[in-house]
Amino acid sequence: MLQRPKPTDSEADLLREQEHFLTSGAPSAANVVRRPDKRRGEAGEAERDSGETGGSQRDVVTIEDLPDQLPSLTPAPPKKSRFKAGRVTFEDEDAEERLDRNDTHISAVLSKIVERDTSSAPISLPAFTGMAFPKVLHRSGTNDQPPQSSTGGKKSIFARQIAAQRLKEGRTADFRKQNLPTETNMDTDQPPAVSGPTLVSGQGLGGSDGSGETMRIHEENQAKLQAMSQSEILEEQKKLLSQLDPRLVEFVRSRKAQSAPSSSSPSKHTGDKSNKEDLPLQNASRESDSSGANVLFQKGQEVEMEEEEEEEQEVSPPPAVTEEDLPVKPQKEWVHMDKLEPEKLEWMRDLPAPRRKTTKKAMQARFDFTGNLIAPTEDLPTHLGLHHHGEEPERAGYSLKELFLLSRSQIIQQRSLALSTLANILSQARAGEYLSVLKGNMVSSLLDAGLVFLLRFALDDSVEGVMSAAVHTLKALLVSAEDEECLDCTFSWFRGLASFPLLPTAQEEEDEEDEGLDESLKETAKEKEERKSDHDVARQDVIKGLLKMKLLPRLRYILEVVRPSPPVVQDVLEILTRIARHSSSSATQVLDCPRLMETVMSEFLSTSWSPSASLPPQSIYGLPLASAMKLLRVVATSGRHACARLLNSLGVRERLSCLLSAEPSELLLEPTEALKITTEAYRLWAISAGYGQACKLYIDLYPALVKALQSVHRLLPPSDPLLPLQLQRLLALLSLLTQVTHTAGCHQELQAGMVSSQGNECPPPPPVSWGHVTGLQAALLGHLKGFLKSLDNPVQRDSSLTVIPAYLVYLEAYYHQLSRQNCFKPVETLQELELLTSEVLLPLMSHDSVQGLIKNLESSSVVCNLQQSSHLGPETTPNLPGLACSGWRNRPGLVAPSSPFPLLTGLGLLLETVTGIHKGLSKKFTGLLWSKPLIRYLRRCSQATPKLSHTRAWLLRHEHHLLYLLLRLAHTQVPTEPEVAKHASLFHQVALVLLPWLLPGSEYLAHELLSTIIFSKDFISEGHSGGPEAVELGELKLHEETQQHTSPSLQTVGALLREACVQLPSIRGCFLTHLAHLESSVLVSRDALLGHNPWIKSHLLPELTGPILPLDWPFLPLVSLYERTGVSDGGGLAVEELPQGSLQAVTHCLQWLLLLEVWREDALKAVLPVAKLARLSCVFLCSSDLFLERPVQKLTWGLFRLLTRGSRLDSLDLNEPPPGLASFQDLYSALLAQYEAVSFGDRLFGCWILLPLQRRYSAAMRLAVFGEHVGMLRSLGVTLAQLSIPIERFTSPPEDSLPVLRLYFRSLVTGTLKLSWCPVLYVVALSHINSFIFSQDAAAQEVETARHSMLRKIYYLTDEVLKNHLLLFRLPQQHSELGFNTYEQLPPIRAKRLANVVGLQDSSNDKGD
Repeated sequence: MLQRPKPTDSEADLLREQEHFLTSGAPSAANVVRRPDKRRGEAGEAERDSGETGGSQRDVVTIEDLPDQLPSLTPAPPKKSRFKAGRVTFEDEDAEERLDRNDTHISAVLSKIVERDTSSAPISLPAFTGMAFPKVLHRSGTNDQPPQSSTGGKKSIFARQIAAQRLKEGRTADFRKQNLPTETNMDTDQPPAVSGPTLVSGQGLGGSDGSGETMRIHEENQAKLQAMSQSEILEEQKKLLSQLDPRLVEFVRSRKAQSAPSSSSPSKHTGDKSNKEDLPLQNASRESDSSGANVLFQKGQEVEMEEEEEEEQEVSPPPAVTEEDLPVKPQKEWVHMDKLEPEKLEWMRDLPAPRRKTTKKAMQARFDFTGNLIAPTEDLPTHLGLHHHGEEPERAGYSLKELFLLSRSQIIQQRSLALSTLANILSQARAGEYLSVLKGNMVSSLLDAGLVFLLRFALDDSVEGVMSAAVHTLKALLVSAEDEECLDCTFSWFRGLASFPLLPTAQEEEDEEDEGLDESLKETAKEKEERKSDHDVARQDVIKGLLKMKLLPRLRYILEVVRPSPPVVQDVLEILTRIARHSSSSATQVLDCPRLMETVMSEFLSTSWSPSASLPPQSIYGLPLASAMKLLRVVATSGRHACARLLNSLGVRERLSCLLSAEPSELLLEPTEALKITTEAYRLWAISAGYGQACKLYIDLYPALVKALQSVHRLLPPSDPLLPLQLQRLLALLSLLTQVTHTAGCHQELQAGMVSSQGNECPPPPPVSWGHVTGLQAALLGHLKGFLKSLDNPVQRDSSLTVIPAYLVYLEAYYHQLSRQNCFKPVETLQELELLTSEVLLPLMSHDSVQGLIKNLESSSVVCNLQQSSHLGPETTPNLPGLACSGWRNRPGLVAPSSPFPLLTGLGLLLETVTGIHKGLSKKFTGLLWSKPLIRYLRRCSQATPKLSHTRAWLLRHEHHLLYLLLRLAHTQVPTEPEVAKHASLFHQVALVLLPWLLPGSEYLAHELLSTIIFSKDFISEGHSGGPEAVELGELKLHEETQQHTSPSLQTVGALLREACVQLPSIRGCFLTHLAHLESSVLVSRDALLGHNPWIKSHLLPELTGPILPLDWPFLPLVSLYERTGVSDGGGLAVEELPQGSLQAVTHCLQWLLLLEVWREDALKAVLPVAKLARLSCVFLCSSDLFLERPVQKLTWGLFRLLTRGSRLDSLDLNEPPPGLASFQDLYSALLAQYEAVSFGDRLFGCWILLPLQRRYSAAMRLAVFGEHVGMLRSLGVTLAQLSIPIERFTSPPEDSLPVLRLYFRSLVTGTLKLSWCPVLYVVALSHINSFIFSQDAAAQEVETARHSMLRKIYYLTDEVLKNHLLLFRLPQQHSELGFNTYEQLPPIRAKRLANVVGLQDSSNDKGD
């Protein structure tokens, strides 16, 4: 229990009691409350004012102990306000602040009563009369009242009588006008003659002569103005405006504007010119006001206006409203309409025409109800309903801010209209209509303004119309119809049924609260997610935010209870599809939402229905919908378990059987809807077959499938609008047959595996076997031949080119699985493949239509056209990623109808399988690889550097497949075909740049490239065609021209390259070993790409966090060794103590890097030079003597020479931080410490230390060497000949850092830096000190003092050798004995300077003596 202080308590006791009281949390006995001074509008100023004005004799009345609430006047019970419940309040809002805003209690008025200062106010005495009492005025007896207009506005009758009396007595009508005369115009050329000042009123001046002092100041100002010329006035005005606060200038102008109507008539002629001069500044200020009021929506709704010079017209006030101006004439019997009041009728006047403002600032965007942007100068009629009483009533349209306000209106129609308009704006923004006219990203601006919460609130509206508009707007925000079309078009491509989850790519930073905690104490990702607010979650991920706000139960309620109109149902189903595309967890939430999927299945995928009586139907409840089937398909894509739940628990199997057992024309549905829903049913079945599920259904519906295949050649004519839907249905059917073929091909392997493992860890064999699918191949091959013949018919050519790729993918699946079966007959299969090649493949490749498509490779490529596709970015936002497919049909691209990618990918797949079975056929396809369009496309790819994003990843995946297949085809032909072998280096270059591009899900492709092409001698043609010898000859020529004597010689690079070529198999094994952590991902990717369907867990690809391999993957063995040993052990382990095989791994890594730097320089161009230097520095940091090993030493010398040549040295920017490091300086500090500890004066390590000391790099590294690590100068014995960097890069330009110069001088004078110990830095220090002491440039006093001090100290040095070197140094000479040349004697200018400095010192010493 807390005790009161005692007199005997010490200060320590009091502090301890205080701490105990604070920790207990008990309430204090008294509170200090500072009431805000409402008279001044600021908190706490009353106290200061009272102190400051204490001497001005003001009375302050303070009323204390007033109650905070009004006392009850009657004993009646308190009334409850029915408006209080609807009033919005916030938990964190301060009750006292809210009370101060709305307080009308007497305490708010009487808390501080301050008497007004009347010391300088004029006193008016009544007029003296001869009567005892003033005469009583009667209205009936006074007829000489002045008119109302002459008395200064509307006044009472009594006031007008007094004014008339004073006029009779010779007084003025208003005494106040003597002190407030007409204002002076700041902007006029000549000041008008006025009777008093404008701004200075004299109020507050002590004494009784305040007004006289004011007039004296005014007359003095007037005299000064009269004595100045017009140019001087303008100059002073500009100077004054530049010095004053803009708000003060605006205040002065507002005062002038307020007094303008009451100005006298003689001043009007001066006002015209001043108004014209004043207008630009006023317009600018008005623009700044309007833009500041709308700062929330400034990003997305500013219209870029071109600058246009127009003459400013005089803005005259509009004439007063007369009875003729009114659209409705007032009648006499109307109450209070006998007299017109112009100021109240202004709103009925016609709006002025919109006038374009002469401003460079952006203007607020306004939209019509269809989402179209309205130009600021467009004059639209008012009957369109686009004019309103907003901020700019003369402009038509609604701004985003106004639409947000309308969406929360109490009027139902306004809410619906605002939401519908926002939906149209979002649709236009998704289509990219605003990119050229609006600044910023429209969607991002709307999301930042809280659109997600606005829509979520609107979904809960009890009015169905408002709720429907909110659903439509939410669909416009989340769903892109063109994105879905593109994904549907690529479904039949190779692995087109797989897709990336549409998750935001931004990575969350680790919370500061978790830093330093044990892993077991840190919060999990799920706990962090639950702790976040809805706003934080929605800001990072819109879909997650909506799920957290219980969107799914609300959508279920709308479908189940509200039962809205057909468009709303379609919108809800599309929203659910987009949510399921977000991630597997989101798809699971859709599946787990209570009664949601049951409602979809029972209401929109029923097994029995009756045809609708009207078209379109008034209600679609009870009818099967294609959008509902598509929702099931996207949910099934998320994983095999979700697909199994759909098939077994929700009755999808029965729905598929019901819809696909009959022809589309027999389904009692509209033809378009019948084709769409059967197409989606085939796709859902293909997804299920891709997991090895629903194969029993294949056996049951086999007759229906055969019947559907037999009707393929009865396609509709090209002019029929249903033909695209029929083609999509055929492609979906072919995708289904392809997946069933893959599943049947695994039956035999699973059967054998189940027998050998007794069912442990082995999926059960599917019910469909290879015998069930062999009968389809002949029919489908006949279809392919028929479509091949149709290529000659221009009418059917486009349809044939659309479906041929799907047939090629099916044939690849068939022959790939056939080669794995026990029933495989090699001889018959080889003959069959030869027949296939001669009758189908070769005619297809040589056809004019296919050759024309191949010419479109470059224009359709995503990799080759990054600049052209860069405009797609603003259509999506980081927290709501999309595919940005707007306008994909009308521009070249990977999915466009003119794209050759689906055909070439299918052809490449089939050629890889065919040549793998029948290797003799590979030579027949050589023409494809050395065709000019393909070679040109590969050259463009080898020079490209694509960037990763959701908008490109899904397309890049398909292009990577084609590039990989072309490289695989080249791998079979380069060793045997000379024509193809000529381009081996190009294929190798493409393989090297493709490897770090590959995305998650393509790990198997990366493994195959590393195993076959990357380290293949056949593709490194320089290794066996005189490449090393050519390098040696080139280095020999360079050696003769420069006459350098380097150690070791660059001629050793040729021998190192020869050794590297011999070690290529070992190098490949080294890198595969270091990538072993990807083994599980490689196996998952292999199952998906090779069609091992029963092992596939999900068709949803891994999250798009980045490419599989980093750009600097060739440095991987070196970096991983440093992370294992250099970081933990500080680089102190000897080679013998390193993990087994470390020396060999580092050697292989350096060999591969040397080979790439010499022959494949472009393959590493994406790696910054500073990153290469940082990675290679691990050679010195991961061990104490690894760099001393002979093979490592030779290879590192060679790489150092290559990195420090000419243009490469120019591109080395050490001021830019290397990827993965905060700065290069941190790495350099570690290198310096390691050099001092373990270098033993090694020349290679010394060159590495000297490289960052070049003059163009930061002086901090030179300070580190000559300051903290000056002891290393004793062992840094690299000679100028051994250094492959020109010495001029260290000495030019002269050093300008005074601390560095002082350290240079100190190390030379103290003998720390000697020519025999550290030749390079000795020359560098001499050069900079010599330039500094004899510099003639003007400098600060501190620099001049340092120059004189150094020169005097040098002159009095006892070491004559160092003294001569410092004074007579001329230029660095890299090949001379000293490393520099000297003057024989000091030049006259320098001698004179030395004499002056030393003479000054001597004279000062004499004076001192």
